[in-house]
Amino acid sequence: MEMTLKKSILFIEDNASYRKMLSDQLRNRGFDVVIAKDGLEGLNAVRKECPDLVITDIMLPGLDGHKICRMIKFDKNFNHIPVVVLTSRDLDEDEELAKRCGADAFIIKNTRTAIILDIIVKLLNRDIQAGSDPDKHTS
Repeated sequence: MEMTLKKSILFIEDNASYRKMLSDQLRNRGFDVVIAKDGLEGLNAVRKECPDLVITDIMLPGLDGHKICRMIKFDKNFNHIPVVVLTSRDLDEDEELAKRCGADAFIIKNTRTAIILDIIVKLLNRDIQAGSDPDKHTS
């Protein structure tokens, strides 16, 4: 699935090597990527950039990913933005909390990059593609 219009993605991640790897993959796929290295910087970037999609880690300095997701989803100006929680913590409690906070997808970081990218594309195109309902993905 290829994007027809250039979409912007805000990637909130404090791990420099993972941040570089995934942001490079997103850029190679044609996305504009805005980077935030902590939760507060990420929340400010949401308000400033109004990205098409947000990817956030859970464990971040400042605000954690669950709080960021909740603040986006409970703000009428931004609640339309899909939020992907991407984490190394494969805990049922984290997945359940992410869903309660309004996350559109919960993905474990060791998931193959191609699958992560496909989920992102589906979320960005969900208005035109019926039946897209990403769930927890581990592979």
